[in-house]
Amino acid sequence: MSIDANRGGGSDAGLNPLRRLQIFLDTIKFEHSIFALPFAVAAAFMVADGWPNWVQFGWVIVAMVTLRTFAMAANRLVDAEIDRRNPRTADRALATGIIGKPEVIGYMAVSAIVFVVAAWQLDPLALVLSPIPIIVAFTYPYLKRFTWLAHFGIGAVYVIVPPAVAIAMTGTMPAEFVLLGIAALFWVSGFDVLYAIADIDFDRANRLHSIPARFGIKRSLLIAKSLHLVALIFLVLSVLTGDGGFWAALGIVVVGALYAYEHSLVKESDLSKLNMAFFTMNGIIAVVFAVFIVLDELLIG
Repeated sequence: MSIDANRGGGSDAGLNPLRRLQIFLDTIKFEHSIFALPFAVAAAFMVADGWPNWVQFGWVIVAMVTLRTFAMAANRLVDAEIDRRNPRTADRALATGIIGKPEVIGYMAVSAIVFVVAAWQLDPLALVLSPIPIIVAFTYPYLKRFTWLAHFGIGAVYVIVPPAVAIAMTGTMPAEFVLLGIAALFWVSGFDVLYAIADIDFDRANRLHSIPARFGIKRSLLIAKSLHLVALIFLVLSVLTGDGGFWAALGIVVVGALYAYEHSLVKESDLSKLNMAFFTMNGIIAVVFAVFIVLDELLIG
């Protein structure tokens, strides 16, 4: 599901290019790259078994940010008409015409080109495989039109991140990175289920598919908890497979506690803290996990 831009409507007259770029970055919530970036950072330190090569690391970050930018811009572009009809999203810049579809397509093209350039600077296999995440990122917004499993579409973007980092830096894909990617898939899919609760009535009225629209709020909360439990299990498997140490284990314990707190914030009878559970807590969880993995690699790896 989309992430709110919280941008009011209005005319685009008189906006200079810098201001238009600012509006675009706000529209795609560029700062929410924090959801994906920690997995790339953690994977880079795991690959290096300590400090990564800084040139490689820099290109990995560029690739991660530009892919995420492409994915969110595609989400906005594909969902522009839906966003116009949804009272919660009707004030988004693309929905109101503050920025136009050709402009968003332009930003997407730039993001895709920079992503491919970043892959080119890394392992040759990364360049060969670079179209795959682009295709996945562009197609997942369509899934809500066909299946309530759409949440796993955005998860599929994240499942690519850790294995892609390993391939980009070494040309190989060890098992711990696949397991970490699967953990990311279930983590993101779980919090996307939580987020979709906000649109349950709109989705049902417009024949859009989501777990909340299909199963209701009570079951959706249980499904989100279950997905996060599975994510935690795969984090454990990733750390064990990669010979993680004390700090990695402690990080998983802390992440588990944060998951529990996140889900305590949202109840069927009280959704007032839904945004806090989705935005704030998942940003914290991602950063905390990465910090503990980096500490483990630096102090023990």
